Amino acid sequence: MGWAKKGCELIFAGKRAADHAIPQDQINAIIVEKTLQGKVVTRLKGGDPMIFGRGGEEAAELAEAGVPFEIVPGISSTIAGPAYAGIPVTHRDHCSQLTIFTGHEDPTKGETSLDFDQLAKTPGTKVFVMGVSRIRGICEEFIKGGASAQTPMALTRWATTGKHQTIEGTIETIPDIVEKTGFKSPAVAVIGDVVKERAKINWFEMKPLFGKRIVVTRTREQAGALSKQLHQLGADVIELPTIRIEHPQDKVEFAQMVSDSHTYDWLVFTSPNGVEKFFDAFYATYEDARSLGGCRIAAIGPSTEAKIREYRFAVDLLPQKFVAEGLIEAFKNESIEHQKILWIKAEETRNVIYDGLMAMGAIVDSCLAYRTVPETEDPTGAAKQLREEGADLITFTSGSTVENFFEMGIDWPEGCEAASIGPVTSKTLEANGRKPAAEAVDHNIPGLVEAIVKHFE
Repeated sequence: MGWAKKGCELIFAGKRAADHAIPQDQINAIIVEKTLQGKVVTRLKGGDPMIFGRGGEEAAELAEAGVPFEIVPGISSTIAGPAYAGIPVTHRDHCSQLTIFTGHEDPTKGETSLDFDQLAKTPGTKVFVMGVSRIRGICEEFIKGGASAQTPMALTRWATTGKHQTIEGTIETIPDIVEKTGFKSPAVAVIGDVVKERAKINWFEMKPLFGKRIVVTRTREQAGALSKQLHQLGADVIELPTIRIEHPQDKVEFAQMVSDSHTYDWLVFTSPNGVEKFFDAFYATYEDARSLGGCRIAAIGPSTEAKIREYRFAVDLLPQKFVAEGLIEAFKNESIEHQKILWIKAEETRNVIYDGLMAMGAIVDSCLAYRTVPETEDPTGAAKQLREEGADLITFTSGSTVENFFEMGIDWPEGCEAASIGPVTSKTLEANGRKPAAEAVDHNIPGLVEAIVKHFE
């Protein structure tokens, strides 16, 4: 969803056992209908669409309707799941053959299309999906067919995600382990000696934030950077935007200030959002970057600086402390008396920068580039998930994310802690009765991630 362009129509067609958001025949009809309307349609599937993914059926419907289509192969969960559990499905020391089947059928029914006697005798690794609810029957059929009851076996659920979980046993013991642990689908099962390799190469579950459920409260557009870093460290990330960015109330005044930006001595940016809104408006007015003139540029921190550099502009002033007070301190080394400064900011921010620069004799104009408003939608069900499943940590990157989170009326999960990007955000948290368990030393996203990892150590 995060990769979809703005304005893209999103249709949820997810499936779980006995819980399909949309029946398959209706999915087929929707794909054909939307495509015949002249739209570019992406049918996004987990794993590979042609391995137990019904991609062939959907493609056949399109072919019958005369609709051109393209199939993009994926990485099947039957291979990816075991790999994330540290289990190679083939290995020179164990096997050179792989058999994949579906456990969706009841192995005890007379009309099953699976030949378990043959499967039990087939050498090499056996991998199956959609069989957790029938695991005892499948294992019994394998043993009945001649497979050794001591053959190693493992099940991995929600592989590659923060919910990843693996259990190990043998064909004989795994059904009891499933029942004892309450292990549920969706899962991939692996049967064979390759399971022994997991003891040596179980890499994903060793990550520093593995098993931790962490909530990201940034805007939908900005959540990705923090979510990606947390996910790469093994966390189960819930993206729950509490604010969204909108245009300023006075668009005309904003546009005029951007147009006149070349008349200023300094441009001061205090957020990546301000940078993006400013330059979007700037290039809507001017075609040449040189139209900005000779003004110098200041940024409050590395994230804001990085956003400025995306527009091919260098930053002339960056404070040592990435807060408003730090920026004012950095300006004390500049001669700005009687100089004109344009501060590009959100509508509701502290006046520390304005007051500080004015006190140094500068002429400061506030350019209101955007405003933050409470996020009222929950299309991904993140709020519902947080209420039902709880979390280990909730991250906050600004005072507005804090205030709007508490306005959402979500009860603070039991045992959950808070992490803050800096002292200003921490004060807002404390004002709402929550002292942060972790606070970034460097007040940016990498600093916040570092503080979270250190906290969980």
